[in-house]
Amino acid sequence: MATDTEWQARVKGLLKSELKRKNVGYRELAERLAAMGVHESERNIANKISRGGFTAVFLVQCLEAIGSSSLRLSDA
Repeated sequence: MATDTEWQARVKGLLKSELKRKNVGYRELAERLAAMGVHESERNIANKISRGGFTAVFLVQCLEAIGSSSLRLSDA
């Protein structure tokens, strides 16, 4: 059974890989979130993602902001 730390690392990796796949950096993500009415600084975003301890709401907001309509949870 995975620990909370392992789950956080997995979720962090999922979000970072989606950002990379869409070629979106933290500054651009902050701008896109702001356009949606979600105000997060570039630094705050970097800290949240670095910790991996962000809410599901933040994850979905980020995915929506970068135009991801689906998320693959595994390679299997």
